[in-house]
Amino acid sequence: MSGRLVFLLPLLIPMVAACQSPPPEPQVEARPVLSLVVEPRAMVRSSFVGVVTPQVSVDQAFRVGGTLVSRAVDVGDSVAAGAVIASLETTTLDLAVETAQANLLSAEAQYANAAAAEGRLRSLQESDVVAVSNLEQAQQQTAAARASVVQAQSRLLQAEERLGYARLAAPFDGVVTAVGAETGAVVSPGQKILTLAQTGARDLVIDVPEAFAQRVQVGAQFMVVPQLDPDIRIEGKLREIAPEADPVTRSLRLKIGLVDPPDQFWLGTTASASLADPVRGELWVPQGAVLTRDGKTSVWVVDESAATVTARPVSVGAPVDGQVPVLSGLAAGDRVVTAGVNDLENGQAIAAQMERAGK
Repeated sequence: MSGRLVFLLPLLIPMVAACQSPPPEPQVEARPVLSLVVEPRAMVRSSFVGVVTPQVSVDQAFRVGGTLVSRAVDVGDSVAAGAVIASLETTTLDLAVETAQANLLSAEAQYANAAAAEGRLRSLQESDVVAVSNLEQAQQQTAAARASVVQAQSRLLQAEERLGYARLAAPFDGVVTAVGAETGAVVSPGQKILTLAQTGARDLVIDVPEAFAQRVQVGAQFMVVPQLDPDIRIEGKLREIAPEADPVTRSLRLKIGLVDPPDQFWLGTTASASLADPVRGELWVPQGAVLTRDGKTSVWVVDESAATVTARPVSVGAPVDGQVPVLSGLAAGDRVVTAGVNDLENGQAIAAQMERAGK
């Protein structure tokens, strides 16, 4: 029996040793990802179509009500500053002026009589013929008559002013762009009779996405081209950005002041505008490269020597046409993962496939 054990011992030793050796480590498979090298580039150039409008457009209205008896202009007519463009029927206003004039004449006559009576009493009082109280009463009557004259003068001025309001004059040189009342209509104070636009300063009004509006500032230079004559290009300067987006389209309205516009940019002309000098020098990545988790924004940066990825916090701007500007956290030359960012972990091995920069 012991002989058999001695014989089997050399065979059992390798088997026991094999049972005690550690298992082989599992091989980690590298995850294939798309990546690109971040480089500075220009902001995506976009062109927007809009309409040329006047910078100054004012509704013209009467300060008094009445019947509109004349409107000397129509849509498209040019008018000079000071020209009468509409008038009201003035019978009632004329009567008010005549009444005020008559009241003034009456008040002046009463004042003259009161002043004369006071003068006579003053002479008699110096001779001790009348009492002092009588003179004081006469002085009060004279003062009251003088106040009546002042009041009558004021009412006459008001009546004459209201009569002047029955004529509507152009406040500046311009062109009529709309009418709001026809001859014969009874209009109320403040009701629009017509709209007058200045022909000098003009804007191109465009509607743009919120993301684009966030990328530009007042004063930005635009290149403006009329659609009917694309060979003409003029400069425009952004002068106004709407504070709120349209509730339906979510677009914002921009007003671009036209610099020395030629005749091709008449009111109502359709034209397109694009940034004359797009913002340069910023780092942009595809929108799919940005990972937002727990309120924090990051991108996966590739360590090319170790073939691994690391999440790096970044600060980004608003996306434009599928591209996102990276304001901080990246440097030119960094390689970032552009797809599948939600499935990666820090230190994970990857097999990076190159993607054309700026794609």
